[in-house]
Amino acid sequence: MFSTSLNPQRINASSLRSEIQVLQPQLVEWRRWLHQRPELAFKEHLSAKFITQKLQEWGISHQAGIAETGIVAIVKGQNPGKAIGIRADMDALPILEENEIPYRSQHPGTMHACGHDGHVAIALGTAYYLSLHPEQFSGTVKFIFQPAEEGPGGAKPMIEAGVLENPAIDAIIGLHLWNNLPLGTVGVRSGPLMAATEFFRCHIQGKGGHGAMPHQTVDSILVAAQIVQALQTIVARNVNPLESAVVTVGELHGGKALNVIADSAHLSGTVRYFNPELGETIPKRIEQIIAGVCHSHGASYELDYQKLYPPVINHPAIAQLVRSVSENVVETPAGIVPECQTMGGEDMSFFLQEVPGCYFFLGGANLSQNLAYPHHHPRFNFDETALSIGVEIFVRCVEQFCS
Repeated sequence: MFSTSLNPQRINASSLRSEIQVLQPQLVEWRRWLHQRPELAFKEHLSAKFITQKLQEWGISHQAGIAETGIVAIVKGQNPGKAIGIRADMDALPILEENEIPYRSQHPGTMHACGHDGHVAIALGTAYYLSLHPEQFSGTVKFIFQPAEEGPGGAKPMIEAGVLENPAIDAIIGLHLWNNLPLGTVGVRSGPLMAATEFFRCHIQGKGGHGAMPHQTVDSILVAAQIVQALQTIVARNVNPLESAVVTVGELHGGKALNVIADSAHLSGTVRYFNPELGETIPKRIEQIIAGVCHSHGASYELDYQKLYPPVINHPAIAQLVRSVSENVVETPAGIVPECQTMGGEDMSFFLQEVPGCYFFLGGANLSQNLAYPHHHPRFNFDETALSIGVEIFVRCVEQFCS
């Protein structure tokens, strides 16, 4: 959690243009339609069909079927100019929804528990508004509706399919509805916002035997336990204390009987960091520690280390654009929250490695309405008032960047 209360901030309705205020019921309707039909990574067929139908209704040029279910739409301004991308992820999670709401998931075991349904609604609302007002900006806006953010990642295959080209975009922005911030706030900062996401799995091979005769064995559980403890020295002793990093072992399995020394054990965990240089240091130290502990006990190991997403790092100029726009939209006591980093990960990072951009958090919590459950919780939900705020921020970013 961040330091602000999760009670909503008083919003100045006049900061939202009337046409976007009028659009709010439609944004809610679109979001709830999507919420009822959540789909997992690369299976977002209903969501993609819904998006393409709306784009067709509005006469917006688009291409579907990119990286399986991804969509790219183009809205042009009245005059030539720069190009900006707006990215919205659209996949859901394998979670059984516990909300008792009329629009709860109709797909048991699958749920929009991270706000991606809202992201799609905001992007659609922005595309619709801009398509009606090409006179308000120059250049091109490219809307990227991306699958599989929750894993294994849809951003990279979309980039490889050429979504940043034809036309090449000069900048990209995206938002995440965020229940760690209250409605009426925006979390935006330059530099690192979200952490790299990496995973490791390790198999420890020892020598099993009788629990009463340990001298005849190589105790894999003892080896694994020492590895778990030793891994914590990486952040404590190998990372600059002024930087942030996490090495977490989330799984440890070994043994099947209380009087048997297990011949093998398995552990797995996650690594998070902001500084890209740690992407070399931490994996190297993990293997050194595992190898050293195993060698000292006469055990062997197999390590599988996977780099999923790099850190989300915002470009200073684009972050300043989002900040300046947001200050005029969320004119609330809490307003802009600059210190809003999280060790959560996001594959928006791949887009930000290619072009200057900014990813930011849009507060969606409303404790007074019991809308403050954390992301990935079976009762996650957000205050839908945030939808029109998101559209207003996106539209103003386009108008200023493409002026």
